[in-house]
Amino acid sequence: MPEHTAAADFAALLRELKDRSGLSYGVLAKRLHMSTSTLHRYCNGDAVPADYAPVERLARLCKARPEELVELHRRWVLADAVRGRKGAAAAETSPEEAGSGTGPGQAASEAAPPAEAASAGAPPAAPADADTGADPAPTRRRTRTAVLAGIAVAAVAAGVAFAVGLPGGGSDGDGDGGRHRPVGAAGVTAEGTAPASSSPPSSAAASPSSPSSPAKDKGPARTPAGSAPAGAPSGEGQKSGVPVTVRAEPYAWESPCSQRYLADKPASEMKPPPLEEGAAAWVAAHGAVSSGQQYLRLTVQGTGPETVVVDGLTVRVAGKRAPLAWNDYAMAYPGVGCGGGVQTRAFAVSLDSARPSLTPEPGNEDFPFKVSESDPEVYYLTASVSAYDVDWYLELKWSSGDRSGTLTVDDEGRPFRTSGNKGRPAYEFPIGGDGWVPEGTTKLE
Repeated sequence: MPEHTAAADFAALLRELKDRSGLSYGVLAKRLHMSTSTLHRYCNGDAVPADYAPVERLARLCKARPEELVELHRRWVLADAVRGRKGAAAAETSPEEAGSGTGPGQAASEAAPPAEAASAGAPPAAPADADTGADPAPTRRRTRTAVLAGIAVAAVAAGVAFAVGLPGGGSDGDGDGGRHRPVGAAGVTAEGTAPASSSPPSSAAASPSSPSSPAKDKGPARTPAGSAPAGAPSGEGQKSGVPVTVRAEPYAWESPCSQRYLADKPASEMKPPPLEEGAAAWVAAHGAVSSGQQYLRLTVQGTGPETVVVDGLTVRVAGKRAPLAWNDYAMAYPGVGCGGGVQTRAFAVSLDSARPSLTPEPGNEDFPFKVSESDPEVYYLTASVSAYDVDWYLELKWSSGDRSGTLTVDDEGRPFRTSGNKGRPAYEFPIGGDGWVPEGTTKLE
């Protein structure tokens, strides 16, 4: 879809919701914790938000209907995909730029501090000839090239060592909640058929502070040969023969009132509750685990114009243990109202069950569904648990023509992790307060 069309369609629905609400840009921007000019750019189509969380909050403030929330997410996915392709193309450097020393590589090397140049083993730039007044620019360009080459070699070597040292993956804590990163290995072969065996992903990095983590027993995550990332861009999916991609957001919130996290830290060491878009970084910083329930948002999109049938989602349990004996922290501020409409394509699963399975929420349809590049689907999963600490992941079955396969959907190579919180010490963060207090002790005016 052309860039201007995707962005314009997305902005048009935003404007419609904003105008219908009767609220000004200033009022909405204040409630969304963003600048008025930024909100203007989103509604005018001049910019596409990199994260969907503020878009959903805007829609809810404007009293969007469930079907409008689904359509808004669909339009954002398309506009965001086009924006991503444009950004990737702009990052490429032409041969003329590379040869002339005037491209992005030159700017990066000029900005490098002297210490980096010395560590890369680059010779110092030669001064201009005192007698001839020769311009030292060619020498500087050669020096910059040597510096850049040395840094690149060192970075590649460090990257390989890091990848080998951390086979299970880890959270980078950048706060995007997995929205623009691969969410796990797609369990399909290059031909797009289901693999002969399905091994559960590793929980090696499920929680760095958990003494009961089964990481030592399970070993590194295994990726089938020829597989593609489940959240890979469309081009990667096509190269691997997989006609569908999946983007998982394991730290999405149905509403702040329903979201809680367990952490093995005292209240005095905990940061204040984040906004939804900062939840991933907050969880990573505290080694936290979803408490009581986990709300998962899956965006499924085809990689081309052909129709792909999503036949179903299966819940797989990778491990069950006694619930974590950690403190329970509520994300909602006391006295702040929480709202949330019923989503379409909503499913629930009890992880306490011996064989957990997804069931549609009342009024929702069940699988199968159809997707394509221009017609993505969004599924909302609520996984609840009270009696266990559960590692789990999903298998998405798809078919297209005479091809079929299974995608493993997880948290960047690790299982999702949700623990019961029954009887755990619970805390809340009062508005205007300076720390967490036992839940229920806050006096509301």
